[in-house]
Amino acid sequence: MSGGVYWDACMQEVPADRLGQTRGDRIGAPRMEGVHAMQKTSMISRRDLLRAAAVASAVPELNGRALVVQGPAQAGSVRVTSDGVISIETSTLRAVLDRGFLVKLESKLTGESFIEGFDRTRFDPLRLIYRGGEAVDAGERLFGNLETRQVSGTCAELRFHNWNTDGVLRVSVDPDSGDLVLEPSAYSSRPGVRACRYVVAGIRRDLRLVAPFYQGVSLELTDPLIQASHWRWPQSWEAGFVILQGRDSGFWIHTQDNRYRYKALQVGAEGMPYLLGLDTEAYGPIDDNLAAGGLAWRINVFKGDWRVPAERYRRWLWMAYDLEKEEARRASWIHQLRMAISWCPTEMAILESLAKRVDPRRVLIHLPHWRTDPYDENYPTYEPSEQAKSFIARAHQLGFHVLPHFNSLEVDPTHPVYSMVRDFQYRDVETKRLYGWSWVEGRSIGVPESNASRLRFRDKKVMVKIHPGLSMWRSLLCERIEANARALNLEAVFIDVTLVTGNLHNCLVEGMTSSEGINRLIHEVSELAGGLAVGGEGLNEVIAQGLSFAQVHLFRSSQKSIEGLERTGGCPLNDFLFGRLCRSFGYSRLGGRDPDEELRMRIHEEHNALPTITIRSAEDIERPTPAVRRVLERASA
Repeated sequence: MSGGVYWDACMQEVPADRLGQTRGDRIGAPRMEGVHAMQKTSMISRRDLLRAAAVASAVPELNGRALVVQGPAQAGSVRVTSDGVISIETSTLRAVLDRGFLVKLESKLTGESFIEGFDRTRFDPLRLIYRGGEAVDAGERLFGNLETRQVSGTCAELRFHNWNTDGVLRVSVDPDSGDLVLEPSAYSSRPGVRACRYVVAGIRRDLRLVAPFYQGVSLELTDPLIQASHWRWPQSWEAGFVILQGRDSGFWIHTQDNRYRYKALQVGAEGMPYLLGLDTEAYGPIDDNLAAGGLAWRINVFKGDWRVPAERYRRWLWMAYDLEKEEARRASWIHQLRMAISWCPTEMAILESLAKRVDPRRVLIHLPHWRTDPYDENYPTYEPSEQAKSFIARAHQLGFHVLPHFNSLEVDPTHPVYSMVRDFQYRDVETKRLYGWSWVEGRSIGVPESNASRLRFRDKKVMVKIHPGLSMWRSLLCERIEANARALNLEAVFIDVTLVTGNLHNCLVEGMTSSEGINRLIHEVSELAGGLAVGGEGLNEVIAQGLSFAQVHLFRSSQKSIEGLERTGGCPLNDFLFGRLCRSFGYSRLGGRDPDEELRMRIHEEHNALPTITIRSAEDIERPTPAVRRVLERASA
């Protein structure tokens, strides 16, 4: 079991009962987001005309689809046309905001409209979100009034005032990309504000949602898998964008956030599947917090399939975090792999049997049981057993690539290190409960809040998560990883639970969020022992920057498959975004022993993960199931 699976549900995607109510050194900053960074004259220069002509004459191809380069054909305009109504035109689109609602979005590339009529009486376009998902409208519905302000030829503002809240929606255009840029913010005298939400409703009904959930999905907005669901960045919403895909075109929304600010995506609501909520969260603690905002949401159209906007986002990501350097640092062998084994037993016969069937240099082995301690106990002690030493040495001799299993965040409360770092345990931003897990009778029951009980139950595999922004924690963990890397002559390691970051009650430690901290930890591990390839759990835009491998989960199906899992494949979005940096491989129940395990293997491969098997002994290699045999045959081809 992975400690990253068992944690408080408030940091995972969860279904919603109604709109807004849920159940339940920064690294590299070449460019700041916001309208002040993008306001430019509306006059078209000779240089812009020449550049636009060049764009029109050279349309590159992307996977057989035309990639529309959104150049600065014109600066664009934002005009207050009447009280509460703002008209926007860019090089790519025409749009209208009516009293804050986006009521028109028309593509100049195809002539299509992507917004249909919808009922504006059920919610306001701007909302405040409190703990527990409580949504409070910030618009005109409750004794509200609205003011419209023309700021410049490319910028306007809407000011909202009502019984409970006040807010601003700043509207501008980016002349270089043709983006419509919306910057929502809101506040109240009532403490406890978690987020500010902007609602995009009336999404055309034939558009599919393409989003970085569980490595990429393409689903109807009415699909039960995503209806009325909430996805928090970066744990479950793995990159800050969402695509609405038609047959050969669509529109997309993204934020160019290089400051690791927490955000979330609301998909639909009860009885209203054709809307999205864009949440900008306030850092915890939120108890006395009154306001939220500060992210710019960019809306634009495209022609082609989802790869067109995804490619543009990838280009921004590479620039924002200087990922060309990261790409150059990756070991060449990671792209030569053909298969992986997750949760491999430390059994010498497996190596000998596998080496007869597949070139070992093409195989990645995730090795969890290599310590003298039982799995997921007594972290951060990492003492290799004699059996593991022999296994790893033989694996290296044959040419296999082995990932011994460490943990990036978790500490056993009975371990001496715990007393040094216990003040920096993760606490939930709303409930303030400790994050962590235990394992009792086949299920997780959380972490004891009794200080005494927390120290008594090693047999229950109690683990708490430590904020990786704490330099002491990173230093202690790296010291232990490096000692093993040198002693065992490791070229790679696996550090579990890297996906578990998000907004916390103790959000900032040493000025870093947990997401920034895990990013830094991964990079520090990669520099140990002359350079290590690092594997981790999950794959998102934060941890992908430093990982070479990612053990990824299926859609809400880490241990048991959900109904409808077969609809979640076929969209290798995260591999498209991050595959040049990081190879993904499968997680659990990948032995092909029944139709469900075969399905799980297939969905991973449809996400372009390394074909992955889970085996119990060498017998599963000697007498493989048909699904395992296919993996072995393909890896040896």
